[in-house]
Amino acid sequence: MHIKRELSTKLTLFRSSRFPYARYPKKNFRYVATVGIGGNLGDVQRRFEHLFYFLKRSRVVELLQTSLILQNPPFGYIKQDDFFNSIMIVKTDMQARVFLDFLMRVEKKFSRKRSFANAPRTLDLDIIFFDNRSINTKKLQVPHKEWHKRESVVIPLASMSL
Repeated sequence: MHIKRELSTKLTLFRSSRFPYARYPKKNFRYVATVGIGGNLGDVQRRFEHLFYFLKRSRVVELLQTSLILQNPPFGYIKQDDFFNSIMIVKTDMQARVFLDFLMRVEKKFSRKRSFANAPRTLDLDIIFFDNRSINTKKLQVPHKEWHKRESVVIPLASMSL
């Protein structure tokens, strides 16, 4: 069950049993990654719950924290349904590039199909921060480009007790 709170006519926050969530780390993984999650195709909130349990069972990441879920309008390509967005903080031993490849495999497992920039999608996983590192390659930019200008990142991050 999701509890709904409207922030404005365009922005709505949702709370569920797993969003927000927090726990202390038990494993000694080296790196902390902040991951933005989003989607706007199908039952996205249910998919977030499935992602939560998928990551909880994973041996290569430890899920530490999730934010509230934000429903917000799309940007870029605007002729599509609203997005649902949240933040997850995980620990891992994977280097940033390997972790990105892992996230892309998870997206594919959750039926992500890439067609064009800002297209509708079942699940989008973005590395927002990776262990206080700055990375700028063709395939990976950390911190995520213009994260501080996106309500889809800033509002869920603000809902967390970091």
